Amino acid sequence: MKLEKIITLANGNVRLRFAAMERSLRATGCGLPLVVIPYDEKRFELPVNAKWWEMAEVLAWLNAEHAHPMMRKYQCLLVANYQYVDTDVIFLRNPEEVLAPHAGFVTSCCHWRDGGHTTTGESQQVLAAKSTTWRKSTFNAGQFACDCALYTLDELKRTAAKFAETCLRMPYHDQPGMNLLVHEAGVAITNLTLPPHGMESTWAGDYADGYEPYWRDAERKPYLIHWAGTPMDAGRTIDKLFYEFLTAAERAEWDAQTAERLRGRMQESPLRGVARRMKRALKKLAGR
Repeated sequence: MKLEKIITLANGNVRLRFAAMERSLRATGCGLPLVVIPYDEKRFELPVNAKWWEMAEVLAWLNAEHAHPMMRKYQCLLVANYQYVDTDVIFLRNPEEVLAPHAGFVTSCCHWRDGGHTTTGESQQVLAAKSTTWRKSTFNAGQFACDCALYTLDELKRTAAKFAETCLRMPYHDQPGMNLLVHEAGVAITNLTLPPHGMESTWAGDYADGYEPYWRDAERKPYLIHWAGTPMDAGRTIDKLFYEFLTAAERAEWDAQTAERLRGRMQESPLRGVARRMKRALKKLAGR
């Protein structure tokens, strides 16, 4: 795989996460252009060698369908030779070098062991009809790479409409839709955390007690770390890897935001807390 660009999805609310991700990418020696899909109209100033990327036809289609803004990353399925990451990622190794030996659709997550949030009832039936081991090919839609365009826009629209409940109507996120669309495209899927590669986990949540003992083998060291739903401000050793890419002023801003979130949780009424937990449970149920 020869990468030509790094893609992400962002708005002003994740500006600090974006900054850490971009700087970590450059620290690996990767100089590829960074293209940013706008989550909404809350844009911010991008660094050198980065630009906003919006396909007007895709945006118009998704807006007409009232699709979740995260589904804007369906744009990726129309292009080739890219690495996509959410903004809650930092790079540890140059993705150009890591992905060079691989082809097709490549991910490096551990969702094969926990299918939560990757499928719906509708998509499970579709995937199960293809293979009894379909779970090993499910992936986290926050980080993946591909060397080929999987659809034309017309093909993408038709496929998404065929599975509208998963690909267009899912109210919480894009993950089941991305999984189903990639599987329907028929592309070979490689997960670098599975044999024969055996890369260590790229999920920050797997490193509650530190990470160095797991990364002694350079070839098995993950090339990125993705927080993917686990807090970036939990005080774990792994969280410091993100924190180190912020300037002093940005660290102060991040700390203030963290303190504000903590105060909000402490002041939350019992009833609101129950409602929040119910909403989280519904999201989890909808994603299975």
